Amino acid sequence: MTQADFLKAPFAPPSDMPNVGPADPQRFFNRELSWLAFNWRVLDEAANPAVPLLERLRFLSISATNLDEFYTVRVAGIRALVRNGSPAPSEDGRTPLEQLELIHDDARRLMKMQQITYKKLRREMEAQGIEILTRSKLTARDQKHLEDHFLHKVFPVLSPLAIDPAHPFPFIPNTGFCLALELEREADHRTLKALLPIPQQVARFITLPGKAGEHRCLPLEDLLLLHLDMLFPGYVDRGHCAFRVLRDSDLEVEDEAEDLVRSFETALKRRRRGEVIRLKISAGAPPGLKALIMEELHVTPDEVVEVRGLLGVADLKELVLNSRPDLLWPPFTPRVPERVQDHDGDMFAAIRQKDMLLHHPYETFDLVIRFLEQAARDPNVVAIKQTLYRTSWDSPIVSALCEAAESGKSVTALVELKARFDEAANIRQSRRLERAGAHVVYGFMHLKTHAKISTVVRREGDSLVTYTHYGTGNYHPITARIYTDLSFFTCDPALGRDATKVFNYLSGYAQPQGLENLAIAPISLKSRLLDLIRAEADHAKAGRPAEIWIKLNSLIEPEVIDALYAASQCGVKISLVVRGICGLRPGIKGLSENIRVKSVVGRFLEHSRIVCFGNGHGLPSKQARVFLSSADWMGRNLNRRVETLIEAHNPTVKNQIMGQIMAANLADEAQSWVLHADGHYSRELAPADGKLFNCHRFFMENPSLSGRGTAGAKDVPRLARPRDETPG
Repeated sequence: MTQADFLKAPFAPPSDMPNVGPADPQRFFNRELSWLAFNWRVLDEAANPAVPLLERLRFLSISATNLDEFYTVRVAGIRALVRNGSPAPSEDGRTPLEQLELIHDDARRLMKMQQITYKKLRREMEAQGIEILTRSKLTARDQKHLEDHFLHKVFPVLSPLAIDPAHPFPFIPNTGFCLALELEREADHRTLKALLPIPQQVARFITLPGKAGEHRCLPLEDLLLLHLDMLFPGYVDRGHCAFRVLRDSDLEVEDEAEDLVRSFETALKRRRRGEVIRLKISAGAPPGLKALIMEELHVTPDEVVEVRGLLGVADLKELVLNSRPDLLWPPFTPRVPERVQDHDGDMFAAIRQKDMLLHHPYETFDLVIRFLEQAARDPNVVAIKQTLYRTSWDSPIVSALCEAAESGKSVTALVELKARFDEAANIRQSRRLERAGAHVVYGFMHLKTHAKISTVVRREGDSLVTYTHYGTGNYHPITARIYTDLSFFTCDPALGRDATKVFNYLSGYAQPQGLENLAIAPISLKSRLLDLIRAEADHAKAGRPAEIWIKLNSLIEPEVIDALYAASQCGVKISLVVRGICGLRPGIKGLSENIRVKSVVGRFLEHSRIVCFGNGHGLPSKQARVFLSSADWMGRNLNRRVETLIEAHNPTVKNQIMGQIMAANLADEAQSWVLHADGHYSRELAPADGKLFNCHRFFMENPSLSGRGTAGAKDVPRLARPRDETPG
């Protein structure tokens, strides 16, 4: 048993930090620095020997993509506050300028570590026959192959651009990647400055011929430098550098916009032209070129990062080769629950039997798609309602909704246009749905609709039965392969009525009254959570067992954190699994000594949101109250989004959430980072025998309780059984 095993290990002795009290800003961790700490954990997986080599390369790429998005949105916003002279402090008491300086320092260290990690991985890849070449290592055969590739697959899309009074400095879009060149004409030695934008439509790494089992490639920028004589005939290269820009990518839409879709299309075009907030440039760039680029892009020296190594680390995802399964995670096929198989794939029959919880990706997301496809083709289905926050570009869910609308069913789709970086895809889907005859609504101007709800109304005898799906993740079949999420299916009339009231709220602004099970943000979800936390504190004060288990992606909402601190001071034992941002300081004497926090980072991205309250009986117990939600505990989710929190009442579903899902996450050791009172995270790497418990492996190898069907639940392992369960 290790410190990370929150299921069995006792709470660690608290830290004595007298300067951190219930009213001190230091009781919160800074949101931005906490996010960077999360990305350090992602990057650390790229150095984890327990992770297959190319999966480590993928983690390196993800850490770079994450950092780019962080700068284009979060850092862009803080930079704007600094430029506007705003002194408004963050919850932890830091001014925007103080935050920006700390972010830049940490991000530079992170980028330096990315390059160190890349060099190590590159050496290991070479040992496995995967080589990223430089121009000096090319053979004559390689050069002949590359010349042919350049002429036929790259040259037609290039636009070499001279820079002089007749050719002003061109616009470089967000994440744009360029070569800057100092050239000299051989005929008269006149100099020319030029740019060569590197097209994003061409693969970053060009594959070269090699022996069987080898993979040799050359970065695209080296290919371009190799063939400058074809792009600038009569000139020679006297100096060059590569650079990449990041621009402010936050969207602003007019409050009084008459046509929301058209307004978002205009805003998307503005995003491409947002201010440059970061310039990455190759180390050793010619001073004249560097100065020109900085002047034309209007960046200050503190916004420039010199990179000694590979620019565009995110592009390394291209080298996660499916042709090398020996260097990837072992293949995994999601299960189809036995209960659905018992009913020959009939989702409605399986749900009618009793509530069903699917745990993705271990249980296939295809069943969510099947639920809607079956509804589209069932003559007894009269209506379908669906929220769409993120989905795939060619979404089978949207196809099913279109098929249903075209067959005469009443289809209402709530498409959230404000889903960051998916706005264009969602506009496309909304137009597709409208052409099919669906009612498409866009929710609220000032609120994002982040709730994941689908309802199917089916005529059965003389009645209309509502089948409802509540999810913790997006209706996205691609991300559902790697995100761990929950899908809760029910035909409980109360939950169906609640869902219908939410859809009426979204389409007609009618604030729902008399919700029977559901709490929704921004109306009642936060207050429900605060009431539940206070009720658990009351149990502790009365001497009853008091315990809370929480699983989230992010926790930064101050009022909720303070409620957890207050509960801890009353004696409530609180165990949190928070994958990403965490603003709560655990383990401080007199403040949070009964709170512990860890983050699970591994093969799958932990994404489900769960909270369990002992309800005076401890955890797990039959009397516990168990909830699943679409919302993280952040200000935006609880105050500025439409989110759901539903309580699970079915005993099997409750057992599955407590005894399997939460218990395994709490027990995980192999992928867990424990947060300490001073803000640092620590983890224990697996010993030589590799016997640290891994929750992802547990879920891949064991069936879940809820969908077991006629096979029964006797062979389903539970890591924790209700303490008030009758033996036998």
